[in-house]
Amino acid sequence: MACPTDRTMQSLAAAPTYALVIFAAIVVLLEVGRRIGERQLSLDPVGARTGIGAIEGAVFGLLALLIAFTFSGAASRLDDRRTLITEEVNAIGTAWLRLDLLPPANQPALRQLMRDYVDARIAFYQGLTDKQTAAQENARAMAAQLNIWKQTVAAVQQMPSPPLGISVLQALNEMIDITTTRSVALKTHPPLIIYLMLLALMLVSALLIGFGMAGSARRNWLHGTGYALVMVSVMYVILDFEFPRLGIIRVDQFDQIMLNQRKSMDEANAIIPTLIEPSLYRNI
Repeated sequence: MACPTDRTMQSLAAAPTYALVIFAAIVVLLEVGRRIGERQLSLDPVGARTGIGAIEGAVFGLLALLIAFTFSGAASRLDDRRTLITEEVNAIGTAWLRLDLLPPANQPALRQLMRDYVDARIAFYQGLTDKQTAAQENARAMAAQLNIWKQTVAAVQQMPSPPLGISVLQALNEMIDITTTRSVALKTHPPLIIYLMLLALMLVSALLIGFGMAGSARRNWLHGTGYALVMVSVMYVILDFEFPRLGIIRVDQFDQIMLNQRKSMDEANAIIPTLIEPSLYRNI
């Protein structure tokens, strides 16, 4: 599955509707399986259930294994995305500090470009639910990246000892590289066939459970609806892990780290005059 697009957004926005449809389908298949089982029992009371245990064991085992791997993978990818947010903020912070190594005349313009770049990155992730906004902010961030790199290279070439500026270029390179890593992480999801297979196994298992419930005098709606609710909830949580900016499980709180970094840039700029004023007074 790709990075959120209009089609993906519409699908995820309709997730509650899909959940209700799947819930209803599981309940219906439970009843269908029960009726098939009752018919088989009426035709062959002794052999109707022969060999069913092995089939049920295989299907339920495969279902449990697929849920475990899918859930574990989604949770792992969520943790990776959170870690990458921290790594990008660290890279931006390092690059911001190393601008001090450049000639003073070049620093103001570069610092303003850095602020604009961080603003664009914040707006990009906050606007992922809107494809057009995300594309515009991503283009703005890429343009700022290019300008920062070009102006830094020019500043390093003007330095009396250019090797001192190498660490600045290295920090900027890491800041740029992490954007590619986060972009890949944003697009990394299991293939659609995995979710379709998981859904198919849920429906088949519902049919088998209904078949196994045949023969009872009364329908056990509590167990049937409980099973349907659990399966739908598991599927919903897995998708929530995969798209943590669209559902209940979110990484928005980790964006506060980036916001704090952006705030510190303004505070650092405001501190400079207060540091200079005492020397001015002494000179007077």
